[in-house]
Amino acid sequence: MNKTLNEGISFFHQNNWTPHPFQVETWEHYLNNRSGLLNAPTGSGKTYALWIGCLLQAKKSKRTPKGIKVIWLLPLRALAKDIKSAMEKSAEMLDVDYKIDIRTGDTSTKNRQHQKKSPPDCLITTPESLHLLLSQKKATHYFRNLEAVIVDEWHELLGTKRGVQVELALSRLKNCNSETPLKIWGISATIGNLQEAKNILLGPHSNNGVFVQAQMDKAIHVQSILPDTVEKYPWAGHLGIKLLSKILPIIKESKSTLLFTNTRSQTEIWYQQLLNQAPELAGSIAMHHGSLDNSIRNWVEEALHGGKLKLVVCTSSLDLGVDFRPVETIIQVGGPKGVSRFAQRAGRSGHAPGETSKIYFLPTHSLELVEGAALRKAVADKAFESRVPVTNAYDVLIQYLVTLAVGDGFDPVSVKSEIKSTHCFASITDEMWDQLLAFIATGGKSLSAYDEYHKIEIKEGIWKVTNRRIAMRHRLSIGTIVGDQILTVKYIKGGTIGTIEEVFIAKLKPGDVFWFSGRNLEFIRLKDMIVQVKKSKKKNGLIPQWMGGRMPLSSQLSTFIRQKLTDFNNNEIIDPEMEKITPLLKKQQQLSIIPSNRELLIETLESKDGFHIFFYPFEGRFVHEVLAGLIAYRISVSQPITFSIAMNDYGFELLTDTSFDMEEALSLDLFSEENLWEDIKSGINETEMAKRRFRDIAAISGLVFKGYPGQKVKEKHLQATSSIMFNVFEEYEPDHFLLNQAHEEVTNYQLEQNRLLSALERINKQKIILNRIPKPSPFSFPIMVDRLREKFSTETLEERIAKMQVELETS
Repeated sequence: MNKTLNEGISFFHQNNWTPHPFQVETWEHYLNNRSGLLNAPTGSGKTYALWIGCLLQAKKSKRTPKGIKVIWLLPLRALAKDIKSAMEKSAEMLDVDYKIDIRTGDTSTKNRQHQKKSPPDCLITTPESLHLLLSQKKATHYFRNLEAVIVDEWHELLGTKRGVQVELALSRLKNCNSETPLKIWGISATIGNLQEAKNILLGPHSNNGVFVQAQMDKAIHVQSILPDTVEKYPWAGHLGIKLLSKILPIIKESKSTLLFTNTRSQTEIWYQQLLNQAPELAGSIAMHHGSLDNSIRNWVEEALHGGKLKLVVCTSSLDLGVDFRPVETIIQVGGPKGVSRFAQRAGRSGHAPGETSKIYFLPTHSLELVEGAALRKAVADKAFESRVPVTNAYDVLIQYLVTLAVGDGFDPVSVKSEIKSTHCFASITDEMWDQLLAFIATGGKSLSAYDEYHKIEIKEGIWKVTNRRIAMRHRLSIGTIVGDQILTVKYIKGGTIGTIEEVFIAKLKPGDVFWFSGRNLEFIRLKDMIVQVKKSKKKNGLIPQWMGGRMPLSSQLSTFIRQKLTDFNNNEIIDPEMEKITPLLKKQQQLSIIPSNRELLIETLESKDGFHIFFYPFEGRFVHEVLAGLIAYRISVSQPITFSIAMNDYGFELLTDTSFDMEEALSLDLFSEENLWEDIKSGINETEMAKRRFRDIAAISGLVFKGYPGQKVKEKHLQATSSIMFNVFEEYEPDHFLLNQAHEEVTNYQLEQNRLLSALERINKQKIILNRIPKPSPFSFPIMVDRLREKFSTETLEERIAKMQVELETS
């Protein structure tokens, strides 16, 4: 074995590298047929720690049967090309005759057929494409020589339904090779629950798996871009554009820069603004986000590798990537809302062992300066978020069972044993299993009268889908990423630009202009689900809006923000961000107070809009949405009253047209945990939230069909169909397991049950400070802006915000 290991070390020496101890340790475990989880900082060589192990195993083996030996599973298909290039280079240098290929949604039909007839030695793929392979005939035979599955960036999949797809696929692949036990390895950046992540990936025998952790600290230098004065810097409602001039020198001095935004819309806006203020960047600036056509994204990635681009404005689509990407500088626009996400992005610079990662934080408004100080401390303390695993995702399980039935078919007894070996379905009962089988066979009690839900035929104990139409529709529906209808954007004369959501296009009239992919496009028509456009010379245009843009603060970051405010109260001001924001925080103290960790601040204000009540738990947007609904309901029980609700990551507002005694309202024990969920459901219309959740569950489980390529069912029709299904189950089968799943997902994920309970427990130990303020405070102002968004256009809103801010500054 020493001889084999030496070959790996020699490969590193040929590249003028020195292998880290964790890389050699991983090779050793791999060659000893162990499974495990590898954790190492971004840019330290995690990819080679596993891939070189695969190649050394190939050199060590005396026989090399044809067929897939290694599956390299990725969360993003955009990563596949980088990974393949690095793999091929190292295989060639180690003299291993390994054929490496990619199978994703972008793979052509011709290449797929070739892979089927002549499988590569290593297949790079995604969870969705892997399930598609499991749906083909003789899938078990296809994977008969599989030796290992490497799940790259496992932390990105854990806690999602795509992660459940991985668990289910592994439960089947473990039984494909009868001669060699399957090796399973995960590669993960740092998260808060690494041991649990290992156990979920490896399954019931995870105690036999190893945990390899690099004993090396990745130095991350965080520097905030500070406004000249916080009094004149926007307090809310902006995208950080006012600081653009301060980052231009940084961009010009750097060889290559990634500028991260939190949404695709922000990416489009920042790209245009950068070109407007620095036209000399034309030709050396590009954009990268998930809605751009794959050919455009590939060009950007190749140009970045080749050193042809000075700046790429991007979203999380470039969070991940193969090691040694030549990026010098990272700029984060706006709060990333999570410590792990911020560290991951920082790691794109200095992306080589021993180098320091440097990231600039650009606040989009004044209060985000506190977030910048909190991020620096959280990164230094390695306070990374945990990923909560998904359990009992029956919609994914239904899809998986039909996938197996479309392929070779399955024996319910043996498959049940495989499924119970996963973390997600470890506690599945015999009764639930029977309900699942009845559902995929006949549609269950409520749907058994409809032929389209009779999907299964049982022959000699094997459950199979024999209807070709059902099989084709199922293969087209495999996956758990469900969102609004996606439309392709093309020029009239041909040429694909990217994809856009139907909800945005539905608002356009022919002749309207919008910015997309850095181009000004005129909307011509929507034909056969294709958005036909042509270039426009108009300077003004709409910016597309994509769903899911607003992320909430993580619990870790919330904790550090509260601590920074407490430190300010104690005159412990050590961060440049806190020094810069001091005038604004002093104004907050003058008008009200800054709450410490042991206090909950509530402010009341009377204005021409009505009676405002502001609460500041600093727990993130999602928790505040639930708390606002809860408190509004509990107040309304004692008196007839109507509230308008607004919130941000720091607090929330209840607005009513009638003032009342807030002290008396507090005596009602508004934050009590007694009858909590009953009150929440009454206060936030939980049924409507569950109905929206059910739409996605219906699509994943096959209750509704989203259409054929080029003939997609319209979003409003899908919503209507899933809503009808929801109502049918509620009336005739109220204990239906998919109905229960929708309600549980609302409670666990949308309402963040565990975090909400922790927040209430903390609040009930705090001293409540009730302050009546004469005018909006710096803390309340951004929340009022969020409410104004619903009433004013963007231009009018900015004018209104500026006017309000001037009034506050001069008063």
